Amino acid sequence: MKYIIDTDKKEIYSEDNGSKICSHKLYSKESFEIISQLWLKVGWNEKYPYTFSWMGRPVIQLPEDMIRTQEVIYKVKPDVILETGIAHGGSLIFYASLCKAMGKGRVIGVDIEIRKHNREAIESHELFPFITLIEGSSVAPDTVQKVKNLIGKNERVLILLDSNHTKEHVLAELEAYHTLVSPGSYIVATDGSMKDLYDVPRGKPEWKENHPTAAAQEFVASHKEYKIEVPVWPFNESALSENITHWPEAWIKKIG
Repeated sequence: MKYIIDTDKKEIYSEDNGSKICSHKLYSKESFEIISQLWLKVGWNEKYPYTFSWMGRPVIQLPEDMIRTQEVIYKVKPDVILETGIAHGGSLIFYASLCKAMGKGRVIGVDIEIRKHNREAIESHELFPFITLIEGSSVAPDTVQKVKNLIGKNERVLILLDSNHTKEHVLAELEAYHTLVSPGSYIVATDGSMKDLYDVPRGKPEWKENHPTAAAQEFVASHKEYKIEVPVWPFNESALSENITHWPEAWIKKIG
């Protein structure tokens, strides 16, 4: 498949074996979506998400995903935001800053290894009072129990899974934590874009089948009180309707 962008004719079209398959006006919703998908792949390969920080800590997220997550957090207004996978702690700081701004909520971060320099940076941050760190495998029974012990019975919970992204591990996390999710809230299986990145230079062939989106799909097939539902944009004055995201089919909503 070949895409050709003709800025003179203001057209984008695809070719296969030299034959034009379909074309779109360059300045159109369809062209924007095609270009965005290619941009996501090239940007990920060039480590574009590794160029951002939030209040001093590397965040390693696509800004578009951060803004969409902020929209959901403000709507749901959770008492607890649980994130598995900490890395440098930028996401924890981001969520903590939203909790402080809203005057509600706190953050729990879980990681199999919290490196000393990252722990020190997080614990010395001015937003650390909103954060609790737990070191251990996110699917180990003792880790899961530590998390559950920190959450009150009637607290509203939103969960983001951002640790090991194999299908097996994400499924195990979904099974371990989904009962904590409040009706109307979400458990988010991030980074399912692996299924689209298997053929880029930094990708791996096995990602074509082994990715978080596959885990999310299998999970909802056997848990009828959940469904994959991309949150509706609270503001939209465009003709666009698709997220620019590394989290396709990630938003698993509890509906029962």
